[in-house]
Amino acid sequence: MIVPLLKLTLCGLLREKAKILADLQTMGCLHLIPLTELPETLRGAGPSSESQEALKFLLESPQKLRPLRDGGRFDPFRLETQILELKARMQELADERDLLLVRLSHLQPWGDFTFPDLEDLGGHRLWFYALPHHQLAQVPAHLVSAVTNRDNRFAYVVVISVKEPAGMPVPRLRTGRFSPPELKKRLEEVEMELEDLQLERTSLTRWRLLLAQSLNRLEDETVLNHAALSSLSDDPLFALQAWAPRENVGAIRAYAQEKGLVCEVKEPQPAETPPTLLRNHPRLAAGQDLVSFYKTPGYWQWDPSVVVLFSFALFFAMIIADAGYSLLLAVGLMVCWRRWGGSEARRRLRDFAAILTGFSLVYGILVNSYFGLAFPAGTWPARLGILDLHDFNTMMGLTVAIGITHLIVANACDAWTRRSSLAVLAPVGWILIFGGAPAYFMATLGSGPGPWLADTGLALMAAGGVGVLLFTSVQGSWWQRLLGGLQGLTRAIAAFGDTLSYLRLFALGLASASLAANFNMLAQNTKAALPSLGLLFASLIALCGHGINLLLAIASGFIHGLRLNFIEFFNWGLGEEGIPFQAFRRKERI
Repeated sequence: MIVPLLKLTLCGLLREKAKILADLQTMGCLHLIPLTELPETLRGAGPSSESQEALKFLLESPQKLRPLRDGGRFDPFRLETQILELKARMQELADERDLLLVRLSHLQPWGDFTFPDLEDLGGHRLWFYALPHHQLAQVPAHLVSAVTNRDNRFAYVVVISVKEPAGMPVPRLRTGRFSPPELKKRLEEVEMELEDLQLERTSLTRWRLLLAQSLNRLEDETVLNHAALSSLSDDPLFALQAWAPRENVGAIRAYAQEKGLVCEVKEPQPAETPPTLLRNHPRLAAGQDLVSFYKTPGYWQWDPSVVVLFSFALFFAMIIADAGYSLLLAVGLMVCWRRWGGSEARRRLRDFAAILTGFSLVYGILVNSYFGLAFPAGTWPARLGILDLHDFNTMMGLTVAIGITHLIVANACDAWTRRSSLAVLAPVGWILIFGGAPAYFMATLGSGPGPWLADTGLALMAAGGVGVLLFTSVQGSWWQRLLGGLQGLTRAIAAFGDTLSYLRLFALGLASASLAANFNMLAQNTKAALPSLGLLFASLIALCGHGINLLLAIASGFIHGLRLNFIEFFNWGLGEEGIPFQAFRRKERI
């Protein structure tokens, strides 16, 4: 649901402003309304990117020590400098190590040799070439050269010359001025220094908690400073405005009375755009995460979180379309259940995974598919399988019906948000069109109960078209409203395309089931063709094949399940994007 908000205006003495703002930040239930514009130089203030980079470097360390909680000897600025210098040195050494490995790989075909001094060679140098065998005869005869090694593709040639030889059929290899023994010695030194630096990095990880708290403290101070600058100050008074959830207003009023502040509370007006604060049952909170990932609904609209959560779960299940795969997901979820039970974000992820798994398991049972196999007719699992993925007409009709229902729900919720205006008749018109069109087409195709169904469908579409034509635009002169209605009717093409877009659920589910069946057949044929090792190879084929199929199904389920909600559903059910509620609260625990 979208949490109802009230608009607060607080006034008090300027000398108490800092203390009052700090208290309100600790309460953490206000979305501040800027009354003045921040200076350009302060808009990006906060923890520096270097500080965040230093903390990230510690958190990504492969090994970590137990974090310290006593900050008596903690100096965040000195620590930040030390961490960044350590990171820069490790990066420098890692780059040098990669370069050394490349140099060694280039020189390996020429064996373990050392470069003689230039004076010993009379100023001549060694030039290295990897020549394809058919180009070996193209080496100029006047050059002093030798083939030191061969493989199935190249002949490795060394040429002795003062300058880079001309006329060679291929470019020279750039090997550097160090010989393989020197490169190996330097590589060992670099790797030893990297190990020492990694130990130092591990030692510094004991400060990660204090460093994170210092960043939170810095960010809290920055937000507090921004709040002070964006409120009005006119000695001896100050004033600030904010949006607050209705249930928190009582506590703020009590605080204002205690501190002697003037507190004015107003209901939001239709012309205002309050921020949107979504709040759902903890078990269903993953839905608002899905919605917020794409857009935030406006305050005066509706919260699609629950609808999106369950529709996405249904779409995901229709694409997985296999109870066996769902059981694998259930086993994985049970293994990770306790691990995902720590923070609120992890609990949301766990509940979200449980909903997806439950829907997938039920749908897989309904289509009687278990790793691409079906239970024989007459068995009790087969009796539960009331759907047949290979019954194209039924499954396509069911998928289109689900899509139409989804779009009708979107328009119904849109109509609810417009219930106080004549504009409500536009989404109601689309509901009639979405309901009448399938009735008419069913009757014309001969699958309906009689001619009356076609007449009913035409009547619903006609009534819906009138509603869209006359009430898509309810402002301006009559001809402006008519033009707006005509423009609204052009969405009929989009309505047809959006409805057919849901057929991807059936297509992807059928593809997943077909791949599973084909992998089973391939494994069975392999077992029959190889009596001795057939079982081993058949098992590998089945394991790899079903693993790949499951990964593809999961990826398709997320991509297309989200797409149908974010594109088709939101296009019909949500208007302009809202402003997320940003609580004025402390990040540092006190």
